[in-house]
Amino acid sequence: MKFKADEIASVIQHEIEQYRSHIDIREVGRVLEVGDGIARVYGLSNVMAGEMVEFPGGVIGLAFNLEENSVGVIILGDYLQINEGDEVRSLGRLLSVPVGEAVIGRVVDPLGNPLDGLGPIETTESRFVESMAPGVAHRQPVCEPLQTGIKAVDAMTPIGRGQRELIIGDRKTGKTAVALDAILNQKDSGVKCFYVAVGQKDSSVAGVIEILRKHGAMEYTTVIVSGASSPAPLQYVAPYAGTAMAEYFMYKGEHALIVYDDLSKQAQAYRQLSLLMRRPPGREAYPGDVFYCHSRLLERSSKLSDALGGGSLTSLPIIETLEGEVSAYIPTNVISITDGQIYLQPDLFFAGIRPAMNVGISVSRVGGAAQIKAMKKVAGGLRLDLAAFRELEAFAQLGTELDAATQSQLDRGYRMVELLKQPQYKPMNVIDQVLSIYAGTQGYLDKIPVNQVPQWEQGFLEYIHSEQKDLWDKLNEQRALDDDSIAAIQAAIGEFQKRFAQQTGAKPATVTV
Repeated sequence: MKFKADEIASVIQHEIEQYRSHIDIREVGRVLEVGDGIARVYGLSNVMAGEMVEFPGGVIGLAFNLEENSVGVIILGDYLQINEGDEVRSLGRLLSVPVGEAVIGRVVDPLGNPLDGLGPIETTESRFVESMAPGVAHRQPVCEPLQTGIKAVDAMTPIGRGQRELIIGDRKTGKTAVALDAILNQKDSGVKCFYVAVGQKDSSVAGVIEILRKHGAMEYTTVIVSGASSPAPLQYVAPYAGTAMAEYFMYKGEHALIVYDDLSKQAQAYRQLSLLMRRPPGREAYPGDVFYCHSRLLERSSKLSDALGGGSLTSLPIIETLEGEVSAYIPTNVISITDGQIYLQPDLFFAGIRPAMNVGISVSRVGGAAQIKAMKKVAGGLRLDLAAFRELEAFAQLGTELDAATQSQLDRGYRMVELLKQPQYKPMNVIDQVLSIYAGTQGYLDKIPVNQVPQWEQGFLEYIHSEQKDLWDKLNEQRALDDDSIAAIQAAIGEFQKRFAQQTGAKPATVTV
């Protein structure tokens, strides 16, 4: 039997190419017990906290509790497929999700699997779900506005790129609507948006996705869904997964906005996991590290320094209160982490004042730094004026006789409240907001009947866009008010007042500035 030298050479070459210098050694354990989204595993003595493990059928778990004789694993999938005695393999890596342009416009679960039926997400890039927040030296102060398109928010509790502004209130007070308006208003701004639905009804999430599609917002938005029917481990992981997808753009020097709807449900999922793992319960049965659970999530939102590209990640966490109890455990925790809060009050909501923002409790710790100069000038004292109006209104209900100055303050307050009302899913351009608020704060609406204020505002903005386009373009370019601009605005309001008076019979207000 003859051997061919070239055949032997090719076999040897192939074997050399296939040679691996290290042996693939993986630890294998056994499931001791399983149920309610968690499993206890014996035999994984070298597994690390947060490491991924694999169950039969490809179900993934995370090492959550490292105990003396066993490992507590949270199961990121269908735990009903797993049985006692099943083999568990440690994978030697941390949980990561796909990131990049491929996830934009998609609906995914917290592991990055598509839920929208549009095929697989084709990207070679991924990021760890848990990662370190940027340090103080890697950040810069928040100074660039992120316009929400909501007059009440942009005027009184402005949000800057890189800020964390909490939206807090009872159920059914319009929290999600405020966050969705902010997403809709990012059209053509280059800001990538991420909406994380935690513990929501599937029908509610479908409604949100439909609204985003209808307004053309899905072109720049990713929806991460972990609904009420999802296991608690997936609800717990969802906000971190969404943040990892958004961080990709921040570190690329771009701008992103993420909405967590809502972190109360995530805290409840974390409490469920911790109690099942027999971790010691603390206040309201939450584990002692629930504050760290939220702080390590929200600290990842920031405005990066110019050396790192100057990208930003803005977060709008949502917290649901019970009966307006802002001093409960989770609300106070998140209030202390964030840079301000928008408090939505049920009484105002049911009175038809929407967005139902309580200006006394709502605050932005960034303040005027996140406003354009024109808005800063016209809305400087608006928050204090409205807070004073609310006190006066309560006082006036006692039936006391009021002097003329107090009565005029009340009258203007009623008109400003009417002016700040805004329909759902109709965000306004910031220049339109400036013009409306200027007219209200300078007393041009004082003689207009309260029920005609929305009609006046709509007519005035249409007049500006159709007949004073040059003025609007100038304001949009300058983003500030100088004496010439103010004079032009006053002349435009004066001209429109005459038309409005002819149309409706309302008296034009005489204003001394």
